This record gives sequence, structure tokens and C-alpha cells, in this order.
Amino acid sequence: MKKLDEILAGKKSVGLAGHVRPDGDCVGSTLGVYNYIRKYYPDVDVRLYLEPIPNIFKFLNFSSEIRSDYEESVVFDLFIAMDCGDEKRLGNAARYFQEAKHTACIDHHVSNQSFAEENYIFPDASSTCELICELLDTEKITKEIAECLYTGMVTDTGVFQYSCTSSSTMNMAGMLMDKGIDFTKIVDEAFNQKTYNQNRAMGQALLSSRLRLGGRVVTSFLTLEEMHALEVLPKHMEGIVEQMRNTKDVELAVFLYENEDHTFKVSFRVNGAFDAASLAMHFGGGGHVKAAGCTVEGPAEEAIERILAEVEKRL
Repeated sequence: MKKLDEILAGKKSVGLAGHVRPDGDCVGSTLGVYNYIRKYYPDVDVRLYLEPIPNIFKFLNFSSEIRSDYEESVVFDLFIAMDCGDEKRLGNAARYFQEAKHTACIDHHVSNQSFAEENYIFPDASSTCELICELLDTEKITKEIAECLYTGMVTDTGVFQYSCTSSSTMNMAGMLMDKGIDFTKIVDEAFNQKTYNQNRAMGQALLSSRLRLGGRVVTSFLTLEEMHALEVLPKHMEGIVEQMRNTKDVELAVFLYENEDHTFKVSFRVNGAFDAASLAMHFGGGGHVKAAGCTVEGPAEEAIERILAEVEKRL
């Protein structure tokens, strides 16, 4: 895949989706492509499917047109999966992917096994939004598209501080800034700002955290009961594991929160050379070398012990 226009040529209907529990890169990349198709392919029937997105991303253009209802029956000429390491991570949108006449995937997860017909997968890229930038003609990136892509780059790089940030990342970000976006506002709204209840949840997770394996690993979890008491949802868990990772001398941060079905979503974040993607894949998940995740059975304390037993073999 050299340019997005190549796979869009001749298509009358296009479906778009990203991974379950969408984060900034997922929302930014899918909305960036959605805005592009709406702008330059007005005759194409394009639909974007995502689970409900965090409120902090609702300032992005056309976010109100995201579909979270998967009941409609439609076979797309082309379905593009973005920021998604495997078909299962598309959630309920997977059926549209399976039934589409043609499929494509744009992604930067190291665990991605090229599950689409057309694949543009580079694990070393900072974000899927950076890859979208490569697939679009710079002159055709509008301010609205740039806002989407910059949002994804900012959130997946920790405002360009994570090791996945390269000179190419910074050059792409500079190009997007030149489109007239309010980049300081985007950083503040999409990355820094948290609601009062989100801050309380982070405080609870930090207070109950524990140093394990001689201080090399920090772990914490929130139960469904605690989340209900704090009035937070899974989409409000963003940023907690990153803050845990900032603990001095810690090589791995492990954070769990309970799902409605009483399984636990696990997030791994790494300092140093530890491979989080390999660890997550061992438990049926995936992701990046320094940021990955999976879902495990509870209770939380037992799940953490299983995870630590595997971590101890690898440290």
C-alpha cells in the first residue's frame, strides 16, 4: 500500500473501525481517515464504527457521526481496520470486516500478523496516526484531518516523550502543526485534563499499589465495586498505568481493572528492555514492546500472582 487513494479507487462503500475500548490513536486515526473520505470522496458511503469514545476526543470533527450500534446489515466494498492488532480486537465490528469484499489494515502493533488483504503495518512507528500521515498527500491534509492525526500522535507518544518517538514522528507532527491546529489546546484536552472522578480513581489505584519482585514491578487494580463507587467507567482508566510506570527504579507497571463480566483488563507499561508485547501474548493479548495488554480471569490478586510468576521468568 503506497497511498490510501490506491485502495479507495473505485469503491462505493467503505467501512472503518478500530480496536475495542478506543484510545486517542484509535479515535484519531479512524476519524482522520473518515474526514479524508468525506472531504475527497463525497459520493462514497463511508461509515465509522467504534465503541463509545471518551468525551475528551469529542471535539474532533465528525466524532458525532461515529456509530456504536452494530445492528445494521451492510456489505462494504472495502473495510479498513486501524490501530488494531487482530480481527478479534475489532469487537462487534469484526462481522463487517469479515463480510466485506476487500479489507485493509493500518497498524503499528508488533503482534499484528497481517490479517487483512492489504496491510500497512510498521511496529516501529509511534502511532497509527503517523502511518496515516504517510499514506496521505500532505497537500490534502486539512486542518480537521490534522487535528485528528495530531491527537493520536500526542496520546500514543505521551506528548513525544516515549521511546517510540522518532525524528520522522517529529517531522510529521510539525507538518500537522503547520495546518493551523491549536496544538497546545489539543495536548491539554486530549492528554492532560482529567475529570475529578478520574483523578480520584488514579489516586485510589496509586494508594493501593504494591512494589513487587524487589521493587522492579509495581502492581495495582480496581474492582468493579470500586469503579462504581468512584463513578468511573473503563474509558476513564486512561493514564493510570502510565503514572505507575513513572515510579523510580520500576521496570514494569501492571494495572488491572474489572470488566462487567468480572474478567480483568490488564495493562503493561515498561521502562527499559522488558518486552511487554511478548508477556501480553502469553496471556492471549498483544500490543507493543513497551505498552501492551490482555484480559484475564479473576480474582485480581490471583491474576496478579499468575502474571508475576511469568514476569519473574523474564526479568
